[in-house]
Amino acid sequence: MLLTLAPYGILPAMPEQSTPPDLVELVGRAFEAANRRDLDAVASSFAEDATFDGRGVPDHYEGRAAIRSMLEDWFGTYEELGFELEEVRDLGNEVVFAVVIQNGRLVGSAGHLRQREGWVFVWEKGLIASLATSEVDEALAGAERLAEERGRA
Repeated sequence: MLLTLAPYGILPAMPEQSTPPDLVELVGRAFEAANRRDLDAVASSFAEDATFDGRGVPDHYEGRAAIRSMLEDWFGTYEELGFELEEVRDLGNEVVFAVVIQNGRLVGSAGHLRQREGWVFVWEKGLIASLATSEVDEALAGAERLAEERGRA
């Protein structure tokens, strides 16, 4: 499933009701913001105490501010950087799996980089509580296991 990222504009206020947010749509909005290089909007997708674990970054990041700072450093190394959502699946229990393709060109380089990886999002109250990236198959297996465990809790 290829998710086309149509412009959503500013996120509307979430009404206070029991209907859970469409997590696939929220993932799409976060990636649209990333493709606009709107790092404040991307960071606002994360809970204040969120965690980020990535295979292409040196550390584990805790908290929205730390994640925002990491994003600024990451995006700053690229002259061009874009994201494509090849696949997005809501696995239930607030776990979303996505196959993400990053295309970019480092500052001062003529060559382009392409990276395909699996991203596992755990959501709480409409915000990303944790995000981890890894190889696609490893991420999918972990996401499915996590969704099942959260369903039993």
